[in-house]
Amino acid sequence: MKKTLRMALVVIVVVAAGLAWFVTRTPASVFDGVAEADAPSADLVRQGEYVARLGDCVACHGTPASKPFAGGLQMGTPLGAIFTTNITPDEQTGIGRYTLADFDRAMRHGVARDGHRLYPAMPYPSYQKMSDDDIRALYAFFMHGVPAVAAQNRPTDIPWPLNMRWPLALWNAVFARSSDYQAGSDALLQRGAYIVQGAGHCGSCHTPRGLAMNEKALDERSPLYLSGALLDGWYAPSLRNDPNTGLGRWSEEDIHAFLKNGRNQHAVVTGSMADAFNNSTQFMSDDDLEAIAHYLKSLPGDPQRDGAPWQYDERTLGQLAVGNRQQIAGAETFVAKCSFCHGADGRGQNPWIPPLAGAASSLAEHNDSSINVTLNGSPRVVAQGIPDSYRMPPYRAQLSDQEIADVLSFVRSAWGNHGGAVSAEEVKTLRGHTDPASSEVRVLQMR
Repeated sequence: MKKTLRMALVVIVVVAAGLAWFVTRTPASVFDGVAEADAPSADLVRQGEYVARLGDCVACHGTPASKPFAGGLQMGTPLGAIFTTNITPDEQTGIGRYTLADFDRAMRHGVARDGHRLYPAMPYPSYQKMSDDDIRALYAFFMHGVPAVAAQNRPTDIPWPLNMRWPLALWNAVFARSSDYQAGSDALLQRGAYIVQGAGHCGSCHTPRGLAMNEKALDERSPLYLSGALLDGWYAPSLRNDPNTGLGRWSEEDIHAFLKNGRNQHAVVTGSMADAFNNSTQFMSDDDLEAIAHYLKSLPGDPQRDGAPWQYDERTLGQLAVGNRQQIAGAETFVAKCSFCHGADGRGQNPWIPPLAGAASSLAEHNDSSINVTLNGSPRVVAQGIPDSYRMPPYRAQLSDQEIADVLSFVRSAWGNHGGAVSAEEVKTLRGHTDPASSEVRVLQMR
């Protein structure tokens, strides 16, 4: 009996020691022991600045009230709020003491210089796909192209013991295993996949997450990759060729225009995508935008999940006639508040005002985007430094929860839309969880 207990104790000690080693070990970097140049070339710094645009680093690591890359943006999680960190080269509060190897470990392994684990709100599972050259260039930009800012990092609101970081090592071992994309001889497809899966980290918003807040897929080998997901009060739609909730009705030219101009005949950027456009995609080269569009159009849709393709239904025009609309909940509100811009036919005024007929937000099962944009409006689209003149106004103060529920239920069932009804309780919940300031424009300077 004593021998068995001793053996069990030995096993426990060995397992505990192994676990302690695993969670505290420093991941290896390809740049360990690599000598760093004191002054990188101007071309390398410019390349790094472009990579930072691809990754939209400034949108997360900055606020309209902060200096570029000084951090402070609040990000909601199921455990509590976290705040993005200062990634300027300040030696006390930023990353000024990071070596290239330290920087690489943070970017591609989620481990900070002092050894603590980063929350996967930092999309290092995607950044694992980034090339050594792009990591080196990005490091050169942050160290030599970004002014140092002394700004203390704000601690998370996550309570103890949930704020302990060591379990993230186990999370990484299970969920942060990525692989390089191999696209054969199609260079355009390979470049598009590299941007979407890597620096662009599109899956962070557009791929559904599991119970452990892990992306359920990191590349196109799974049909769940980029199939749409709820995120912080918005529904990021499918980027696959789903005809209703995705890009099935979009051409490669439509995708290019959306990323370059913030709008096309189908939609206008809103929510988090407005930040991505204002600070990232419009600055990408046409070649890279074409590559992204080419890759996204290679992803098949899921007819079983998406249902029968949407078809326009003209009967809604009759429902909106003066003698009929009083009998339909939400129809009067639509005519009074929505029809002037979006039209009684629901087709909008392309490309400035998007259609409601056939919109992904009105065909998706999740209604968060419909509710959020009605409550809080949408940010301005700022293209080439010029804000546009059209935006969705907020109706938070003008319409009650029931009125918003009625008008959205009407829109989501009109012109052939089949997204489903909206309840006043759903509006009330999202009203309490969203901030009117979320519709403010966020165009952040890189330097």
